[in-house]
Amino acid sequence: MNVRTPNPDHDRLQQSAKDHLILHFSKQEIDDLMVLDRGEGPYVYDTHGAQYIDALSSLFCSQLGYSYGAEMAEAASQQLTQLAFNTSWGTAHPATIDLAEKVSSLAPADDYRVFFTGGGSESVESAWKMVREHFIAIGQPQRTKAIARDRAYHGVTLGALSFTGVQPFKEGFGTPPVSVTKVSNTNRFRQPDGHDDAAFCARLLAEVEDAVVAAGADEVALIIAEPVQNAGGCFTAPAGYWTGLRAIADKYGVLLMADEVITGFGRIGEWFASSREGVAPDLISVAKGLTSAYAPMGAVLVRERVIAPLVEHRKVFRHGITFGGHPLSAVMAAKSIEIIERDQVLENVRSQAGALGDRVKTLLDLPIVGDVRGAGFFWAMELVKDDDATRFDQAERDDLLRGFLPKRLRRAGLIARCDDRGDAVLQIAPPLISDAALLDDIVGRLHEVLTDAGVHMGV
Repeated sequence: MNVRTPNPDHDRLQQSAKDHLILHFSKQEIDDLMVLDRGEGPYVYDTHGAQYIDALSSLFCSQLGYSYGAEMAEAASQQLTQLAFNTSWGTAHPATIDLAEKVSSLAPADDYRVFFTGGGSESVESAWKMVREHFIAIGQPQRTKAIARDRAYHGVTLGALSFTGVQPFKEGFGTPPVSVTKVSNTNRFRQPDGHDDAAFCARLLAEVEDAVVAAGADEVALIIAEPVQNAGGCFTAPAGYWTGLRAIADKYGVLLMADEVITGFGRIGEWFASSREGVAPDLISVAKGLTSAYAPMGAVLVRERVIAPLVEHRKVFRHGITFGGHPLSAVMAAKSIEIIERDQVLENVRSQAGALGDRVKTLLDLPIVGDVRGAGFFWAMELVKDDDATRFDQAERDDLLRGFLPKRLRRAGLIARCDDRGDAVLQIAPPLISDAALLDDIVGRLHEVLTDAGVHMGV
């Protein structure tokens, strides 16, 4: 592992974190917490001075890596000296207006408006309230139900948690405020028709339509799904799935939403993965890559037909977020989009994605890897016990995903995601600026790590 000068404050920071910091989605007592001190290109450095390839883009956020700070700082400084803050509550400012226009111009259709939020969960919650306002305004207030997919993650605030299909996240938090029917996700692995796109797609769509009818077709307001589902490990959709969802939504007067918090802004090689699927959803939620993580921001893109009843009847959208559309975040999002266009970042993803997929699929030669799936710069390896793709039990997953792999990845100088919100998977999502040599390096390190994992698990 490449090691540079350690941070002299390492010990103090470790102790201070234990005493004062509450970690997200983490056990609160962690020995030798990874504290990242600085970044450069696709690399980050911890307070020990150790270098890591950030093969997860800091949880699917850092599209551009870590070398554009000076440009971002210049944009931020100019905005801070001009107007440090303004809300979007009945007023606006140039940075947010210009960003809304730019984001709309990149969307899958030419009639989107943009509502800004602080992040992904807020975007999903805001979208649902927009959906409800729409149906109230058109005289269909009974539409209070939704359809979402099993294991899908759409946020953990209490409203967004209704749509999330990861059951352990929901336990203990009471009855969800939204009635949501869960349908099958698009994981082909272990499915008898998983190798037949037409049959697999037809079965999935029939299940969605049956769910709408069973819930009461005139009571369902929304179908929500990710173009590539994250939880469970990078599930891509079969050909025709999204056009089928669009047709079902239109048939029953339901709105269709794409949750693109992860896939938006280049992760799949397009501004929006929905465009690749050939549909223009009624709503699109985004966050993460919107600013390339240089500032917190999310948004909901809403098509004109959804917002039109509120405009025509001069209705108040009864929802707002104090820091939604913050001027500082807006100029940094605009700068990120400018850099992605200027430096041909989407073209880089498109040119490298096929080869990256081929490289990752070579890991199937390892006995612990049962399946590889994904798209663009977003891939998962499902880990299994044997050639029959037997699942690891809970104790084995704890040993592998929370014991062995995090330490072995750290020793390999690689940041990736170990997850079992479903089956056991290891995920990567490299920065979109990664070149062929770096992608080769990532897969090479994964090969070493997973070889050792197989030995550790006796596979």
